[in-house]
Amino acid sequence: MPHRMIRARRARLTLFSAGVTSLAVLATACGGSGGGASAAPKDFKYLSVTENTTTRAALTTLSKGSCKAENDALPLKVETVPQSQLDQKLQLLAGQKALPSQFAAGNAPALTKQLAKSGHVADLDVELERLGVADQLEPAAVSTIKALYGGKLQVLPYEYNIEGIFYNKKLFKENGIAVPGTWDELVAAAGKLNSKGIQPFSASGAQGWPLTRLISGYLYRSLGPDALDAVDLGNAQLTDPEYVKAAEEIAALGKKGYFGKGVGSIDYDTAMNQFLTGKSAMFYMGSWALANISDPKQNKVGAENVGFMPFPAVKGGAGSVDQYPSNVGLAIALNSKHFDKKTDAWVSCITKNYGSTALKDNGSISGFKVNTPVKDANAVTSTVRKTISSSKQNVLWFEALFSTKATTVSQTNAAGLVNGSMSPKQFMETVQAALSSN
Repeated sequence: MPHRMIRARRARLTLFSAGVTSLAVLATACGGSGGGASAAPKDFKYLSVTENTTTRAALTTLSKGSCKAENDALPLKVETVPQSQLDQKLQLLAGQKALPSQFAAGNAPALTKQLAKSGHVADLDVELERLGVADQLEPAAVSTIKALYGGKLQVLPYEYNIEGIFYNKKLFKENGIAVPGTWDELVAAAGKLNSKGIQPFSASGAQGWPLTRLISGYLYRSLGPDALDAVDLGNAQLTDPEYVKAAEEIAALGKKGYFGKGVGSIDYDTAMNQFLTGKSAMFYMGSWALANISDPKQNKVGAENVGFMPFPAVKGGAGSVDQYPSNVGLAIALNSKHFDKKTDAWVSCITKNYGSTALKDNGSISGFKVNTPVKDANAVTSTVRKTISSSKQNVLWFEALFSTKATTVSQTNAAGLVNGSMSPKQFMETVQAALSSN
């Protein structure tokens, strides 16, 4: 991760205002950061999102295997909530001083940073060093986390992902399509597929972020890796013509029908299923999708028929195809008040064993070291792992540096951008207004 991305970010303080606990109440309820007496937890509760099955499956496997002793002493208990309700749930629990031992971090880093400032989130630089397991995290994952969280290690990397376009190799071959190297080639390939009655892309308009990821992908290729840093620092605005251009390109894909019908109501699981059953030829997604691709019950096209390519180059652009968006998925924060001997044991066990377990059982890549050699489940997993190790420079994603409010506005309106109910200019104006209101 470039050093410049670790510089301090402007404070993002605005969160949902209607029907949820205010930040002032959060701060007051906790009364400062860190420390403080708290009753020892009776279980090792994990609050996850319904959509993420991989992490809880890996933790469950650990509870029955490598971490059985830790689980016997402090039983793992999993609770889920739809991702769209996560932020509200976290704020509610924080206000009640009822956050579990570990919980999926908010949909934008801004929320986790605010919860940390209010004393709810453990400083993992301190805790992992104390436990002697800090070296169990991959340096690249630590760098990515610190770029997102103001230079601090506030979450654990249960996932470490790069993003790109998964594609159906069989459909490409049958239709004489070479892997696109440029944006123009990608659009042409989509047009050819569409003319043959094949849906070019699957994407979740209901979640929104799979569409806005395409906007940032275009921005990074056209304007370079600092494109969204410039917006965050106030040196550019999303309403500038070169930024609106990115939204126009993605809107054009929707106008041509390349996302299929009803993209605005398509949820994440449905979009994944469209690709894995051969109903679409391409799927922009993070490498967390390897777990689904490696599962023969889900993947009906066969893992051998899935390829992975970077977001293509934009002609004359300042970016490079070896600059991959990277993230730690929906990372996991730990409750600062729950560390005792039993929790210590669980955290130590996770850091030493999660990497191998997730890769072996689910084909998913985490930010933990793989201490037990694991053979890749398939060729596409090998491709992604090699890509991660050889990537020269990483970037973030569209909303990575946005406030929670701006993130919500962006993702809520993404479907309107591709179905034509909102113009590219209107979309960027709406998101910029949310950013500027902080």
